[in-house]
Amino acid sequence: MRCPCGCGRKIELLLIKEAAPRWDLELDQNGLPSLTPSVWLRDGCRSHFWVRKGKVIWCS
Repeated sequence: MRCPCGCGRKIELLLIKEAAPRWDLELDQNGLPSLTPSVWLRDGCRSHFWVRKGKVIWCS
C-alpha cells in the first residue's frame, strides 16, 4: 500500500504467520479491510495509523 499521508512511500506489511513483525488482515461482510496492529513508520514521514473498516484512523 502507499502511505495515506500522501508522501508516496510504499509500505509493505507482512501477513504470513511466520513473519515478525506481522499484521493480521480481516475483511468485514462488505469486504472492507482492518489491520492489527497499527502501522507506525519510524522514519521518513513517521506516520502512525490504524486501518479500520477501510478507513485510516490517525494516531496522535
